[in-house]
Amino acid sequence: MRDDLQNPRIPLDELDVRLIRTGRQHPRAGMLELSRLIGVSRATVQARLERMEAAGVITGYGPEVDLIAAGYPVLAFVTLEIAQGGLDGVAAALAALPQVLEAYGTTGTGDVHCRIAATSNQDLQHILIDVNRIPEVVRSTSVIALSEVVPMRTLPLLEAAERRIPSRVPALRKPTDNGTGPNRETNEGPRSQSRVTTRPTAGGSVPTERSGSGSVSADW
Repeated sequence: MRDDLQNPRIPLDELDVRLIRTGRQHPRAGMLELSRLIGVSRATVQARLERMEAAGVITGYGPEVDLIAAGYPVLAFVTLEIAQGGLDGVAAALAALPQVLEAYGTTGTGDVHCRIAATSNQDLQHILIDVNRIPEVVRSTSVIALSEVVPMRTLPLLEAAERRIPSRVPALRKPTDNGTGPNRETNEGPRSQSRVTTRPTAGGSVPTERSGSGSVSADW
């Protein structure tokens, strides 16, 4: 049972979010392919993934399962009212029921909110009977999902926040307006255009490159 839902985690920057997005778009890509898609080195990809794994941000790379396609078309949300001090017992009993996909301790009139999958309404009824047999459960209320309005997602939330862009990753820097802003690689202003003219000498004409900052003889 997790009790660290309010604890802060590592701050994610733009590269972290782009790596997560690219990984979801290309779930079978290896580190070398991810580095090519994002435009950073393989070592950077590996270091960022290991950092997010160690912090618990990335929890796995397993396949996502469609419950309806897998034979569980009935989805129910169940709210439990439990006896005081009975959370640990309820958590252990719910974990023993494979049809309970997830459960959270909550505020409000209910104490625990569960998500349950079933093969049919009759199957759901049997599961609810098992839930109500848990000694610490005082009362339960269930509702059945009719349709999926917004699927489970995390990426839009990560992309919505303003995040720091790593200074050492030029591929992530935003282009300037019309190319007139600071140079993306050197933070310099736009380079002035140069033109080549010739100047007469005793041995003939010598090419001279002229720019906004003066002229430089070209040794051609």
